[in-house]
Amino acid sequence: MDLVWLLCIFVLFFGELSLGQSKPDVDAVNVGAIFTFSTINGKVAQIAMKAAENDVNADPTFFGGRRLSISMHDSNFSGFLGIIGALQFMETDTVAIIGPQNSGMAHILSHLANELHVPMLSFTALDPTLSPLQYPYFVQTAPSDLFQMIAVADMISYYGWREVVTIFSDDDHSRNGVTVLGDQLAERRCKIIYKAALPPDPTATENDVIDELNKIKLMESRVIVLHTFTKTGLLVFDVAKRLGMMDSGYVWFATSWLSSVLDSDSSLSSKDAHSIQGALALRLHTPDSKRKADFSARWKSLSNGTIGMNPYGLYAYDTVWMIARAVKTFLDQGNNISFSNDTILKNLGGGTLNLEALSIFDGGKQLLNNVLQTNMNGLSGPIKFNPDRSLVHPSYDVINVLENGYSQIGYWSNYSGLSIVPPEELYAKPPNRSSSNQHLNSVIWPGGTSTKPRGWVFPNNGKRLRIGVPRRVSYRDFVEQINGTDIVQGYCIDVFLAARKLLPYAVPYEFVLFGDGLKNPSYTELVNMIAADVFDAAVGDIAIVTNRTKIADFTQPYIESGLVVVAPVRKLNSSPWAFLRPFTPLMWAVTGVFFLIVGAVVWILEHRINDEFRGSPRKQVMTILWFSFSTMFFAHRENTISTLGRIVLIIWLFVVLIINSSYTASLTSILTVQQLSSPIRGIDSLIISNSPIGFQVGSFAENYMVEELSIPKSRLIALGSPEEYASALESGRVVAVVDEQPYIDLFLSNHCQFSIRGQEFTKSGWGFAFPRDSPLAIDMSTALLALSENGELQKIHKRWLSKKACGSQNSGSDQLHLQSFWGLFLICGVSCFVAALLYLFFILRKFKRHSHQAPEPSTHGSSRSARLQNFMSFVDMKEDKSRSKSKRKRNNHLINGYGEPKSIDGSDILELDVLGQR
Repeated sequence: MDLVWLLCIFVLFFGELSLGQSKPDVDAVNVGAIFTFSTINGKVAQIAMKAAENDVNADPTFFGGRRLSISMHDSNFSGFLGIIGALQFMETDTVAIIGPQNSGMAHILSHLANELHVPMLSFTALDPTLSPLQYPYFVQTAPSDLFQMIAVADMISYYGWREVVTIFSDDDHSRNGVTVLGDQLAERRCKIIYKAALPPDPTATENDVIDELNKIKLMESRVIVLHTFTKTGLLVFDVAKRLGMMDSGYVWFATSWLSSVLDSDSSLSSKDAHSIQGALALRLHTPDSKRKADFSARWKSLSNGTIGMNPYGLYAYDTVWMIARAVKTFLDQGNNISFSNDTILKNLGGGTLNLEALSIFDGGKQLLNNVLQTNMNGLSGPIKFNPDRSLVHPSYDVINVLENGYSQIGYWSNYSGLSIVPPEELYAKPPNRSSSNQHLNSVIWPGGTSTKPRGWVFPNNGKRLRIGVPRRVSYRDFVEQINGTDIVQGYCIDVFLAARKLLPYAVPYEFVLFGDGLKNPSYTELVNMIAADVFDAAVGDIAIVTNRTKIADFTQPYIESGLVVVAPVRKLNSSPWAFLRPFTPLMWAVTGVFFLIVGAVVWILEHRINDEFRGSPRKQVMTILWFSFSTMFFAHRENTISTLGRIVLIIWLFVVLIINSSYTASLTSILTVQQLSSPIRGIDSLIISNSPIGFQVGSFAENYMVEELSIPKSRLIALGSPEEYASALESGRVVAVVDEQPYIDLFLSNHCQFSIRGQEFTKSGWGFAFPRDSPLAIDMSTALLALSENGELQKIHKRWLSKKACGSQNSGSDQLHLQSFWGLFLICGVSCFVAALLYLFFILRKFKRHSHQAPEPSTHGSSRSARLQNFMSFVDMKEDKSRSKSKRKRNNHLINGYGEPKSIDGSDILELDVLGQR
């Protein structure tokens, strides 16, 4: 910056030669314009500003008799000439300057504007770093490139690409734009992997471009953002076409410079037109209006057909009117256009620098405020500034360059993002920038394909992918080094190789073993090696856990892997009283009590109206007991009549149904599933105990138990192999081992005296690790899904991990043995024996009575065989229920229906006599 000001002093030193001594026109409102008029935007701006000047002056009363005078200065790509032009304007009482055209000059001249209070308005110097805080007198009258970079980042994210290459001219405008693009991409988890800087436009040569494009061609990203100017941009596309970088697979984004070429340069050569086919570009969006249509119709006569109109011409026209309206307001406010000497410059004094010629615009601050208060409808649409001085509703057209011109595929606006609907139609709706609401029409990409390019390839630089593989010393079925060589095999390796075959491109790779071979390596360190760029990927039994996902990207899991607890178990022998185990003693007691309660309640509700619940006290008690317990099998015969009784019975039967089902299911499990006993019930019982716990060396289980479960590290014991697991568990050195499910499954296939206790208490899986935002991780995930769907993943699992060493011990487990049921048979047998014994007692008693009542036999020498024969006949004889019932009634003074004793009359005596004779 000091060099710049020295240049200014140099110019002032030769003031007599370069500034001149022309007197300002007091009847004119002087405005300066600094552009390179040989460029497309310079030509368009010159025509548009001249048209606006004429339109303002067409109304002589607009400035109260004054006229607008715009002085054009051609900087001709030279910053030095731009400074000279600005100083010339400052000497001639200029109230505002339109320009400069490029941002580099804007940074320099804004210091001059700040000092002399002359507003500078530019619609082409759109560098995002031109801050109004640093340069308060500089105003961008077109959307800042900040929004253009946001639009590019949104498109890259919309298409799902994660890495891009940028090519730019090494000047303030392009360099700062690319910096902002990098920030915006980072917010979307994308990044710029290489920045190709070319000499400032138009000084870049073909060799400069070839050198950079050859570097880019060797890189993996095929998404290229070109942020430069016309001459350099067309040169880049021409060289890229010759190098084959406009073929299928490449993606090119060009900023608004390309749309200006397409809109304005009708003389574009067929070679240039062919080289840009398939590129995407942005163009400042200007809504359709009658004023815009009328101006477009005037354009041909204004330009004499030398150049086409582009959006910058509309913004140039509007910028002139913004100044004109601001000056008019300034004059209407009663202000005068006046200038005064700068005391700072005056005090410098000395020499022939002619510093007195530079004066401060006294009304500069007020004019600037008037500009910022602009609220009008211009050719470019509604013009209004936000508090941060950005224009309201910045928006762009998204265009796709085709063989015969271009196609508009959508729009971008800061309000609604990407859309196929014009932004002005969305302003009345609530803003919605969710990913599901972003849309663009189909694109014809480089090479003439409509299929979205993948956006990356493996770099064509002869380097192979360095894949880190853990050198395991245990559980070698997953990853195994073969006989001390660098060759590896195992389940994880086979899964990776199978997935690699499904990728739509070749993946050159080499496996690099990680670890000392004496113990299992730390998998977290292995993943850190990817972040440190030592490995390009990691393949193996790598658990996907939170702290690792922060430093690397993982594929979709190819096997489930959560932490489980394994402990010694004791097999429970089958018990004769196993049928009692489904319920606890309390449950048995409560169930039995409820059987009695329900029976009693139903008896109370039915006793007075239902004959089946009446009778002697003994009978009614038996009825209650029978009815209650028969409901267990839904075998009750007594009908319920009362409504309340039926409601109680229905509810009780539902309860019995649930109890029966639960009992049956539990008993089935007890009798058919092997029952194992262990004091360890799961991770919860381990946490509350103080017993030592084992874990596998290198596993994340240690950190998880310490950090997540708050288990003291002193309780954890590292174990290196399945044999150490078994030895530590059997000796009691650890009460349980916590490890991942796949390892434990292999361990238990050879050690059946242990078992998993409780449920899996974490949910995770194993995946392959890649650098952050690596597109290969996405493609590998897709390949793993395909392996799962076609069954290949299951075949690999079966080939390596299906172990059945303990299967012979479970043979015959579906058969039930007598040992499990002899308790039931014992209860049934005892019941039968007691019932038969009681029956024999009662029948002998009846037979004895019968023998006393029967007449004496005619033969006195009856033998024991005869008595036995009589007894057997008596037992075989059917008992007359009515007879026995009648006898009981007579002997006990039968009770009538109201519970009163009934006396015996003559008919009863007669009936007894008949019975006695029988």
